[in-house]
Amino acid sequence: MPNSPHSALDVLYDDGPCLVINKPAGLLTQAPVGIDSLELHVREFYKQRENTTGKIYLGIVHRIDRPVTGCIAFGRHVRAASRMAAQFQQRTVDKTYWAFVEGRVSPDQGTWTDHLHKRHGMSQSIVVPEDDPRGKLAVLHYRVLHATEEGTWLEIQLETGRTHQIRVQAASRGHAIWGDSQYGSQRLFGDQAVDLRERGIALHARFLGLRHPMRDERVEVTAPLPASWEALQLPAAAG
Repeated sequence: MPNSPHSALDVLYDDGPCLVINKPAGLLTQAPVGIDSLELHVREFYKQRENTTGKIYLGIVHRIDRPVTGCIAFGRHVRAASRMAAQFQQRTVDKTYWAFVEGRVSPDQGTWTDHLHKRHGMSQSIVVPEDDPRGKLAVLHYRVLHATEEGTWLEIQLETGRTHQIRVQAASRGHAIWGDSQYGSQRLFGDQAVDLRERGIALHARFLGLRHPMRDERVEVTAPLPASWEALQLPAAAG
């Protein structure tokens, strides 16, 4: 397996061509040759298990931002990957995120609707006016799970899947995700790696629900929180 701090995969679900991993913070889902990525580790996982040194197929059916942790799925062969990717494209996949954000979010539940533009040549999105032709509709639904003097713990369901959607929608309302300096957070969170790109933020892909690509069965996967969340002193239910 590639030599990096992320070598040990946290496998949450492994059935036939469908694999779900609990992604660590600071690791790209996919990257150019020579750069560490979760894809490399998953390929090595299959190579070792199947005792092969040749090339193997691995379908990247969706992605999670580099500083984000939690559920991410892969397809082991073309048919499975195609069927899984179609579910994401058709928005039939259930995706629940947990986030700890700055400030007190009010009301206790609601919907955030914006139009986002991914800046050209940059890994960053901004909110633009509704009539801006560059903008794409971004919708999420949230509810407050717990509030402290330090911030608010949110449960979020994504209706759309735009670049950095949760991060920019929260930050634009004055509720930057803890540790997300890219979108204005002043809070430190998790392991303070020297390379800012390797630092995590308090955003976790908690739950993934989809259909098994080869059987008509529902697959539901929940990812435990990483140790970095312990410093937030959330209720015991936040496991």
